[in-house]
Amino acid sequence: MKITQADYVISAVGPAQYPSEGFPEIALSGRSNVGKSSFINTMLNRRNLVRTSEKPGKTQKLNYFIVNRSFYFVDVPGYGYAKVSKKDREAWGRMLEKYFAERQELSAVVHLVDLRHPPSKQDIQMHEFLTYYGHPVVTIATKADKIPKSKFQKHKQIIRRDLGLKTDDPLILFSSFNGMGKEEAWRAIESFLN
Repeated sequence: MKITQADYVISAVGPAQYPSEGFPEIALSGRSNVGKSSFINTMLNRRNLVRTSEKPGKTQKLNYFIVNRSFYFVDVPGYGYAKVSKKDREAWGRMLEKYFAERQELSAVVHLVDLRHPPSKQDIQMHEFLTYYGHPVVTIATKADKIPKSKFQKHKQIIRRDLGLKTDDPLILFSSFNGMGKEEAWRAIESFLN
């Protein structure tokens, strides 16, 4: 995909703030330190569109980015590492549940997991949650540059097994460091935009 334009639009906490043009939305979900911001920046050819943080769990709202004036990337709060109160976590949970359950414009979800480690309990719960709501899921295994190519297959098998991915479910190895998997990720995402 050729990116001609990508801009931050709004950080929304509920339906009243969601954009209303009816453009398709691709939600991006993953653990707090999985490399979601780097993924977005790499995919959109922008170095600092989304700020990467040393402190996991900075995203606390649904951050909307308009791409090519035709669809949105929606960065959803990361799960897992965020040092937030139980009350805040419950509020996020309600916001996300409402978004995933009711948002008509949601076309697909990119679920990011860390290739270096087996999926966490929260990764597995998130995948089950997305599948429960019937959303198409593109699984992206980040930080692929951090392990030797000879171990790719083994790590992919573990992710497929633990998340219960079917043979034809997309699982793409990705590195924001060297751009590996970027074209493949765009092909998978584009198939849900038409």
